[in-house]
Amino acid sequence: MNSQDSKRQRNNRKLFLGVFLPLLAVTFVACTAFAVLALRITNRYVSAETARITGQLADSIEMKFVPAVTNVEDFAVTAAYTDDGEILNMVIHMMGTSIPYARGIYYGTGTSRRNGGVFYDSANWVPPEDWDPSQRGWYKEAIACRGGIAYSVPYVDADTGRLCVGISRHIVGPSGAVTGVVSVDILLNRLTALIDETTPPSAGGRIYIVNNDGTYLTNPDMSRIMTANYFDESPIPVKAGDYLKADGSAFQDKSRYYAASKIGESPWYVVVEGPLADFTGRIKRIVYIFEFALVVFCIVCSLLNLRNFKAMRRGERETGEQILAETQNLAVAARQNAATGQEQSASIKEIVATMEDNNALAENISVKIQDVAGVAEKTSGDVADGVSHLEKNVAQLHEIAAANQDTIDGIKVLGDRINNIWDIVTLINSVADQAKIIAFNAELEASSAGEAGKSFHIVATEIRRLADGIIDGTKEIKEKINEIQQSSDRLIIASESGTEKIREGVENANALAERFLSIRHSSEMTAGSAGDITSIIRQQAASSEQILATLRQLAAGVESFTSATEGISAASEKLKDIAGRFEG
Repeated sequence: MNSQDSKRQRNNRKLFLGVFLPLLAVTFVACTAFAVLALRITNRYVSAETARITGQLADSIEMKFVPAVTNVEDFAVTAAYTDDGEILNMVIHMMGTSIPYARGIYYGTGTSRRNGGVFYDSANWVPPEDWDPSQRGWYKEAIACRGGIAYSVPYVDADTGRLCVGISRHIVGPSGAVTGVVSVDILLNRLTALIDETTPPSAGGRIYIVNNDGTYLTNPDMSRIMTANYFDESPIPVKAGDYLKADGSAFQDKSRYYAASKIGESPWYVVVEGPLADFTGRIKRIVYIFEFALVVFCIVCSLLNLRNFKAMRRGERETGEQILAETQNLAVAARQNAATGQEQSASIKEIVATMEDNNALAENISVKIQDVAGVAEKTSGDVADGVSHLEKNVAQLHEIAAANQDTIDGIKVLGDRINNIWDIVTLINSVADQAKIIAFNAELEASSAGEAGKSFHIVATEIRRLADGIIDGTKEIKEKINEIQQSSDRLIIASESGTEKIREGVENANALAERFLSIRHSSEMTAGSAGDITSIIRQQAASSEQILATLRQLAAGVESFTSATEGISAASEKLKDIAGRFEG
């Protein structure tokens, strides 16, 4: 084996280790992170699941107590309205059939039967005559609660001899005084059966009902009920006061899980515990399988990458040979590029000079266009002022036309009134004629009357003279009225002719205003177009500046390229050495 083959084998081993070790490290980190994350998720799931189970079980047990509490409350309401023993005894027996998980419901007064007390029991148990209910725990605790529901500590039922707890309430009779206590006995062995029917969170889990101090209320070993304490036997690392809370508790230590939940308003709790391995064992098996699969995957990927690297090395050697051949061609092309670059540099300099001239011309055009835009804007302003004055003149002509029309209407009204005067004058003239005839007749009568009618004759003569004056006056009035009517007719004709002239003036003014508006619109368009042209020229100038800057950069680049191509020939010699290394 020659030195070249030994060198290649060492390189292959280095490649394999360089690929395998990083993948192995990534696999270890990924498996560790996955295991930690899986355990955290498992712990959260266990806490949530155990809290859910204890809460559901506590709610279920509380629902078993609902009939007992309801019957106790209902009996208290009944006893508050009647103290009839037969009615109360009948109610007790009726309620006793509707309370599951209980021995029965009973009611007793504060004295023994020997001393006049009574005791009613749905199970028909008759106590001894000297048996005093007031000395029992369920009775004392109900009195102490003062109207609330009392949950007694476990005691031995006097009838069955079994352990039970009492749910009791004191009774206030119709007189308002406490007459006794009604109570229901819940048998603890039935609660144990209820717990046995419930599936624990895991195979090794256990469920108990304990008192608020941890004393067992349920236990598979009946001898431990009320004789042993959960916190003394369980490995739980907390005390009853810190763990048993109204809102529930759930946690884990290194090897076990724990949860507790309060049962309604009672002083009793559902507690659950079990080994965490019931949950984490399966997770650990999954993590081990996942780690093994990743290791196998890492080895396979390393072998595949090693094969790929070998193929890449062969390709590199072939590429080195190609580079060696192309390097010679590159040196020739570099010299040709240098000559071409010099020619391009000269051409670009000529283009730059031409672009600078175009830029100066564009700036002159921009200045002229700005002057045109200023003139167009001034023309637009003057036209706007002219239009404003024309609008005022048109408004004044409309006012004159309206005033002239009012004058014509007034003259026409005056003519109508003159006609009315004409009728009055005609009436006056008719009256004067009648007066004249009457005066003439009066003169004739006065003449025939002689001296007696002389005075009357004078009066009649004066009346006839007055009538003649009136007739002459009415003739003059008629002449004046005719003159006034002729004048008003001429005035109406003249006013109507003036109105027509005014209307023609308004139309001419409107036409002139439209022409001014057209001129104004044209001037505004001119100003706008000039502004647009100015903007375009400015943009063109900016573009020309950019083109100039680009051409200058291009000229500098061509010069740099020309100088760079001179060094390509020297670099090609170095490429030959690099190509030789690829072959090794």
